Amino acid sequence: MLIPFSISVIFLLAGFVQGMTGFGSALVAMPLLSLCVDVKSAVPLCTLNSVVITTFLALRLKKHLDWRKIFPLCLAAIPGIFVGITLLKKVDSVSLSIGLGVFLIAYSCYSLLIKTRPRTIHPAWSYMAGFLSGAIGAAFSAGGPPTIIYATQSDWNKDEIKATLSGFFLFNSYLNATAHAVSGMTTVSVLSLFLYAAPCVLLGTVLGSLCYGRMERAVYLKVIFTFLILMGTIMIVTA
Repeated sequence: MLIPFSISVIFLLAGFVQGMTGFGSALVAMPLLSLCVDVKSAVPLCTLNSVVITTFLALRLKKHLDWRKIFPLCLAAIPGIFVGITLLKKVDSVSLSIGLGVFLIAYSCYSLLIKTRPRTIHPAWSYMAGFLSGAIGAAFSAGGPPTIIYATQSDWNKDEIKATLSGFFLFNSYLNATAHAVSGMTTVSVLSLFLYAAPCVLLGTVLGSLCYGRMERAVYLKVIFTFLILMGTIMIVTA
């Protein structure tokens, strides 16, 4: 019973982080899951729990969901996935991972130290953000940063930012969950562990959402950039 208990605690924490920020459950869960189960089980398990998280957040923020913002991100992510797979096969992934990590840390530190004004960003940039998210996600399993950067630089309120992130990650979660099921990665063992984890990840997401509700936009953005620094650091260390 030790492994199911450990996994439940891991996803309670992962759900809390994404419930509060709108992203980051895999950032928390994957390194900890590697101590309990093999990667082939950890990846589909993380994806199934991501379906729970993103579905809850999308329903909670449904009045702020604007598919005119989300659809271009999702559409552009599809060809990006194929580019990312090709990139992973032909390019030194270690150098790319370190480079991306350094960029995330530098960008986030700049955003935390230098106060920038929200601006109206041309919708065409959403296609670039979605494409890069798809490519980076396929190559490094960390495709959120381009979309997160795009959303945080827009003149949206915090609910619009989180709703857009949740809608985009909802699409990706269902797409990846389907791919894992078709490929046979979602085994009976994975599903049995998911039954333990699902209630805990939902509870964590609810608690994280309650904390999010108490944040002002400026504080919310600081939390996002702090987690991007953590993400960049992990990418560099694990490269």
